[in-house]
Amino acid sequence: MNARENMLSLYRRTGYAFAPVEFSLCPAMQEKMQAATGGVPLGEYFSYPEGFARRGLGGLRLKSATTPDWRQYYPAPLHPDTLFNAYGAAREYGYEGTYHLARMHHPLAHVDSLEQMQAYPWPEWDPDSTFLQAESAAAHREGLPVFGSMACSIWETAWGIRDMTMLMMDMATDDPKAVFLLDQITEDSVLRARAYAEADVDVIIMGDDIGMQNTIMMSLAMYREWLKPRLARVIAAAKAVKPDVLVHYHSCGHVTPFIPDLMEVGVDILNPMQPEAMDVVQVMAEYGDRLSFNGTLGTQSTMPFGTPEEVRRVTWRNLELAGPRGGLLVCPTHLLEPEVPWENVEAYVRACKDFRG
Repeated sequence: MNARENMLSLYRRTGYAFAPVEFSLCPAMQEKMQAATGGVPLGEYFSYPEGFARRGLGGLRLKSATTPDWRQYYPAPLHPDTLFNAYGAAREYGYEGTYHLARMHHPLAHVDSLEQMQAYPWPEWDPDSTFLQAESAAAHREGLPVFGSMACSIWETAWGIRDMTMLMMDMATDDPKAVFLLDQITEDSVLRARAYAEADVDVIIMGDDIGMQNTIMMSLAMYREWLKPRLARVIAAAKAVKPDVLVHYHSCGHVTPFIPDLMEVGVDILNPMQPEAMDVVQVMAEYGDRLSFNGTLGTQSTMPFGTPEEVRRVTWRNLELAGPRGGLLVCPTHLLEPEVPWENVEAYVRACKDFRG
């Protein structure tokens, strides 16, 4: 099998030839990697190029190259280095060696009318996906699986703009602002998902954090009213173009109660299966015949605080749980932050390379 065939067969639970690897690093961890590898590409460094072989595509472009003056939507001055996303949501970063330690600011947190929200300078996405199609076709000719990423698909993008507390209150009171905002983001996500399907990607990465450490972020009733039908629209748009595209859904935290709903709307792969928040063994046993998984290697536990031997043991245990048919790409459940020893990253990669189911 080439890398694409192997990945697709693994996620479709029809067997696999080798265990792929996957991880992302914060800036401090990138420095550790550079010191350890001397800048040699990881596939070459580990003598395991097939384990790292994949291609990720960028997304649709905006119609206008002109960026609005987002700062005018904030009542207080922001740090000069503040970063804004395409919707004007702001991040001020803290400790420079990390990624997620950021203070978030929300441009529509203080809006009190639907008219104000409608007048906001919403981004306009150019639906032309021909450049994505060309990139995807080139990767397929190399035998690589192709991924399109649109995580923060609806919920996280929406509350990043409005503020989570404010959006929760809007939803709880059936405020038209919540309907408008979530529909606006959903329409954009439909456009993006359709573009990836037109580009013939193999996997579309979607997701929104709907779990907390020990419980779900909102009631099932609220989820089913506000978020589930909108996610269903986004997935349906992609699968109408490419029925066999795989949908990879990300949510940190405890999301076990949502699994039947996610499967119902067309999710094929669940990430990250955070072992500190979910029972990996139980979930894989209950749903592993119908759902595939990505993750399971704890970044709050095993990766920062385990020994290399423990990392190897947990990696093999989880691969053995999935069995020879596959259904699991075992990998760290999130970005690796500064506490993680580089030796544990090496142990993880070598465990995948050495595994024989």
